[in-house]
Amino acid sequence: MLVSTPDWVKDAVFYQIFPDRFARDDQDDSAGAAGAGVVFQQWGSEPTTYGFQGGNLAGVERRLDYLVDLGINAIYFNPIFSSAANHRYIAHDFFQVDPLLGGNAGFDRFLAAAHRRGIRVVLDGVFNHCSRGLFQFHHLLETGAESPFAEWFHVHEWPVNAYVPGQAPNYSAWWGIPSLPKFNTDNPAVREYLWSVGTYWLERGIDGWRLDVPDEIDDDAFWQEFRRRCKAVNPDAYIVGELWKPAQRWLKGDQFDAQMNYMFTRAIFGYLIGRRLDQTQTITMGYGRVQMLNGQGFARELNRIFNEMYHPEIVLAQLNMLGSHDTPRFMTLAKEDLVTAKLAFLTQMTVPGAPNIYYGDEIGMTGRTDPHCRRAFPWHAPDAWQTGLREEVQRLIALRHRSAALRRGAFKILLADRTTCVYERHLGEERVVVALNPSRQPTTFVLSGAGAGPLAEESVGAALGETIADGQTVTMPPRSGRVWASLAD
Repeated sequence: MLVSTPDWVKDAVFYQIFPDRFARDDQDDSAGAAGAGVVFQQWGSEPTTYGFQGGNLAGVERRLDYLVDLGINAIYFNPIFSSAANHRYIAHDFFQVDPLLGGNAGFDRFLAAAHRRGIRVVLDGVFNHCSRGLFQFHHLLETGAESPFAEWFHVHEWPVNAYVPGQAPNYSAWWGIPSLPKFNTDNPAVREYLWSVGTYWLERGIDGWRLDVPDEIDDDAFWQEFRRRCKAVNPDAYIVGELWKPAQRWLKGDQFDAQMNYMFTRAIFGYLIGRRLDQTQTITMGYGRVQMLNGQGFARELNRIFNEMYHPEIVLAQLNMLGSHDTPRFMTLAKEDLVTAKLAFLTQMTVPGAPNIYYGDEIGMTGRTDPHCRRAFPWHAPDAWQTGLREEVQRLIALRHRSAALRRGAFKILLADRTTCVYERHLGEERVVVALNPSRQPTTFVLSGAGAGPLAEESVGAALGETIADGQTVTMPPRSGRVWASLAD
């Protein structure tokens, strides 16, 4: 099978936005779509499970220059469709942007503004389940077994019990949560409905879909047809699945272009944070127990992820993250250690695949699990920003944009020992060598296998300004990362 992924993703640096918490524009006319008398929690107040702080699309549009300055050229939005939840993973209407965000008209304006700046926009598709407020499910509540939508869901007995506190729902729901009824995707009408959602928003101009829990629609044919229809509208549409583990089944070229690469994230934790990692924050969620890794173990894991598991086209389209809306903030897991964060960003920006920055990680935002990992971006408190971290991230993104090898090149481990991991990205005559030493002791290694010609050190991390060549002995200061490159003119 011919495996192809959207070419633009290889050059993308994504920024993930949780819409209620990134930016609010109180002057936005489109906010009137929500009606009069709307009252939000104070921006920046302690996040709660059900509270809204009023982030909207107009607010994101106001901050597009901030994103461009950082080096961002793609946005992944958490859900934006009409919903009674601040996370919007339970949609009332898959064809309407939430009025609190600005409605469909507000989204059209935002999308045009983003595209004018060269920023692609990927939406979150939640097709496994919906909300109790979706028209078809509400019809069941009102009409019972005689509803024409009775076969749209998995109802085990009638009448539907959706709102009785303390009682389990008598229909299939995601993780048994009554507010998340699961679609019956064996029903041809449901399949057509969900496929039509996918194509509708692509026709409206979005650049792809991030798919929520797609493995829970355990049906290859469903996703194969979803891909066929989406690619028929836009062959360059990016389709990336939330898959926390090895995902060969879905990444053969006939379903998804990539996965959210939590395997890479776990490897970063195991090597760069190591025994300082608070496993109580990971064991109860998708990360699970994280294996501690030395330099050799980290090298083996990177080689497995980037050279052994998938077709090279899939590898270059993987969405590489340090965290997301579902996880504790990286800075919290790293005990707010700036050096560890800088090393993590250095690695993220130099391995194969598209980096994805969870909003605020570039300024060192902290937060444990939901809802604390979903705090409002502190536009109101710039003194709280880790500006040095943001500057480092900005420099690393600029390096990635300058280097075709970092965006599209092959990946090779050059050396690994107990503390150090050294790898190379190469494309044609262009080479980039990255060395990591997260330990508290200096290390040395002899550069080997990096090809002919000198490599100049790039101005990132603990750069010492050396030019090196194959066969040369290199010193790594404690807790440092170094990058050398031979960049094409």
